[in-house]
Amino acid sequence: MMQFNGQWPKIASRAVHSSTVEQLSTEYAPLLDAPVHIPQSGIASWNLYYFCPQHSVRLVWDKNEPTRHCCPVDGEVFSGEPYDSAWWRVMNGYNASACYHMGLLWQLTGESRYADKVAEILLGYAEFYPDYEVHGNIPHNGPGKMNAQTLCEANCILDLALGYDFIVDTLSTEQQQFITSRLLRSAADFLSHHRSPQIHNHEVKINAALAILGFILKDDSLLDLAVNQIYGLRWQLENGLLDEGLWFEGSVHYHFYALQGFFAFEKMAYGSPWSLTNGPWYQKMLNFPLRLLLPGGTFPRLNDCIAGQEQLHHNDIYEFAWHIWQNPHYAAVLNFTDNGKKTLEALLWRDVPLPTPVEPLLPTGSLFAPDAGLTMWRRPGKDEVIMIKHSPYGGEHDHYDRLSLLIWQDSFPLLPDLGTTGYGARMHYDYYKNSATHNTITVNQSNQPPTHPVVLNWHQGDNYYWLDCEADWRKTPPALNSHTRVEWDAHAWRDIRFRRRLLWIDDVLIDLSTVDNPHHQQLDWTLHLSAKALDQSGLPAVFAETGPLQIMRDATVIPLQHCQPRHFSHAQGTLALWLAGTEKTELWQGYAPNNPALTDLSYLVLRNRQPQAWFACVWDFTRTTPLTEVNIQNRPEHTTLTLRRAEHTQQIVIFHDPHSLPESKQSSLLKVL
Repeated sequence: MMQFNGQWPKIASRAVHSSTVEQLSTEYAPLLDAPVHIPQSGIASWNLYYFCPQHSVRLVWDKNEPTRHCCPVDGEVFSGEPYDSAWWRVMNGYNASACYHMGLLWQLTGESRYADKVAEILLGYAEFYPDYEVHGNIPHNGPGKMNAQTLCEANCILDLALGYDFIVDTLSTEQQQFITSRLLRSAADFLSHHRSPQIHNHEVKINAALAILGFILKDDSLLDLAVNQIYGLRWQLENGLLDEGLWFEGSVHYHFYALQGFFAFEKMAYGSPWSLTNGPWYQKMLNFPLRLLLPGGTFPRLNDCIAGQEQLHHNDIYEFAWHIWQNPHYAAVLNFTDNGKKTLEALLWRDVPLPTPVEPLLPTGSLFAPDAGLTMWRRPGKDEVIMIKHSPYGGEHDHYDRLSLLIWQDSFPLLPDLGTTGYGARMHYDYYKNSATHNTITVNQSNQPPTHPVVLNWHQGDNYYWLDCEADWRKTPPALNSHTRVEWDAHAWRDIRFRRRLLWIDDVLIDLSTVDNPHHQQLDWTLHLSAKALDQSGLPAVFAETGPLQIMRDATVIPLQHCQPRHFSHAQGTLALWLAGTEKTELWQGYAPNNPALTDLSYLVLRNRQPQAWFACVWDFTRTTPLTEVNIQNRPEHTTLTLRRAEHTQQIVIFHDPHSLPESKQSSLLKVL
């Protein structure tokens, strides 16, 4: 066995005193006597088609029901395509996982029934694999053989290869030759041929599988291709990380997905000359996302992130990291994800006990990460978090939402990023993955083209927080060496410049946006709240005839005059927003789906076509003495806001010169005029 780099005697010793082996045996016992379902042709499609088209939730998969697929929300049963072939994709993953885990059980228990079942799976796939037809047609994804994309092929082959490594000594020479030639070598040839010249999480996973195959087949040319050649693992690390350590795709989910690929390779490579653990990359990748954790121990759903993928559940990554580096941050993650339970990953990798006590996991300080393009404000003693996204374009998993605003209050996503649903589900492209369904601006309800925002000024102190940032579509962004879908209207966005300034002081968040719109396009400045509107007013109207928000219901429109408040109720209480804008601004309100699409969000949109537009919103977070009056005056050199709360009046001046910080009268929190 090539896995675990000589650590197996220690693992076996820990297993003697662990309940994990019994739990794993119980989990896989039903498979021992069950028939193995192996497709005889390449009929599997994509697991991301396996979603309810109405509710955008994953269907219930039953290994004994290849033509019946049930929605967990209302029980509706789907059959036919794309569900039947997606069922086979899940089955292939199920078989591959069983191959790995039962191979591990053979090593842990010495019971031959586990090795026999792994052999049955491997021999079954080896019989049919060379003749699986190449198929796919998933946009911007390479094809597969047992599955419909190269990524899925790599994921399954990796587990099958590790399963083979576990039981190879139980196989006859003829069986070894049959599996290595018809399955492992055939898969290696296929994956090598279908690598793509790009930085991408797919290429990480494909290279990881190729490297594992290189180890098992004792083929250094495969290892060199996967690790050292251009577009290999080393190149992906050198070119795919932003300065702070975030994976370039800008999604925390895909950050960890890529890291899982790198560590799948390292779990076999560590200690060998092929390992990349001595480089500067991994610890940055491990450390940075922990700074994004929210009070509830989840991550923001940035870019493509299916509901549920925002959870911190990556003990497979952090156990291996603890094994290598013993960083106290990793111990804190494990203490959180284990929740006192004995896990398989701890059995395999935790040769050093966690310290007692473990340091706190959740960050309390604010974050300014200019290269990752994320600003996150936290106040000590307050369970409130504000995030502004000013990140560079992240490729095909991007959501076209530069300068988007997110707010959490008492761990509740008050102003959320919705993430997305399964990519094969209708609402992924039709709704979730659009600028219009984010807290930013849109032009003609179209998506923002790629751009690289800049931070003009910022301040983070004990008394106030300030960010001045800009997205300018007059400028050409740096080229990104990653395949993508063009899902934007570059003509509509020509010459648009969007500047957003945010000031958090006391219990007030001031959000001031200005937009250069020389071609008089329709500008929609959008917020969607996890709340119910209490004072929606105006005339019923159709918000949009086309585009993602054509599904908005109960839409109303009213002219925005002076500074108008709007009130909302939510799980944590009530909230007031005070709104102002350029002349001829319309205030739209309505409802559209949350994620999952089981409830609705309250949409609030300020619409204008002026060549120089400005929009202002004052968030009043206080729960005791609310604002009673807000006046906003936009002047050539500055914007003045007057806030009245009971007998107290505060005046705040926001200068248009980016070199100047805001000033305040009646407050010691900012520099006094």
